[in-house]
Amino acid sequence: MVIKKIKNLSVKKAPKIIGTRNESSLHRTLKFQYAGPGGITEAEVGEYVTDGVRKNGEYIEIQTGSFAPLVKKINEFTKHGKVRIIHPIAVKKIIEVYDQQKKLLYRRKSPAKGSSWGIFDALLFAPHLPLVKGVIIEITMVEIIEKRIKDGKGSWRRNGISIYDKELAAIQETIILKKPKDYLKFIPFNKNEEFTTAALAKKAGIKINIARKALYVLAKMNVVNRIGKKSNAWVYKL
Repeated sequence: MVIKKIKNLSVKKAPKIIGTRNESSLHRTLKFQYAGPGGITEAEVGEYVTDGVRKNGEYIEIQTGSFAPLVKKINEFTKHGKVRIIHPIAVKKIIEVYDQQKKLLYRRKSPAKGSSWGIFDALLFAPHLPLVKGVIIEITMVEIIEKRIKDGKGSWRRNGISIYDKELAAIQETIILKKPKDYLKFIPFNKNEEFTTAALAKKAGIKINIARKALYVLAKMNVVNRIGKKSNAWVYKL
């Protein structure tokens, strides 16, 4: 078992089963890539398990969904060092459908395309996480292959077809967010301009519900201020 001493904290390789059950290929690939040379993966840190620890002592967490489940863990890790949360967002998806014997039936390109604005879905129930000292959030814009199996056990929306794996095909871009001011790139307004949710949606070219989530998170982070109402719409300023 590998045991390392990082900033007076014992970090040891976790038993293989911990943290890897139901792990997708996408998650596993990013975990090893971000841990990097000299780092370790699936490490026990106190009562928690982290996806990885880099050689420089930085903790790595790969999180595809909401950040809410990470809050307690991240608050503990930041007592001992920096934490980098990697949030992959699929900007291109190829869907492969297999039969129950894992024979490929067909493949197609998904019309769904993610964008960096997806970070606000992840932060919606953990809007204060970017304010925690030592937390770095890295949005990773990826191309993926989603593998599905025609087993009759999946969602009715997919006619019973189950998703059984997601693989990384390519990384297009990464966006690193270290400080609250880094989130200003999402707001295409000047310092003294007033704007509404609808105005943000129009100028940024996003849907109104995405603009609403973004402004909720950014207001919690004090990146924008809600200053009043115009008719029935809230008005914001940087």
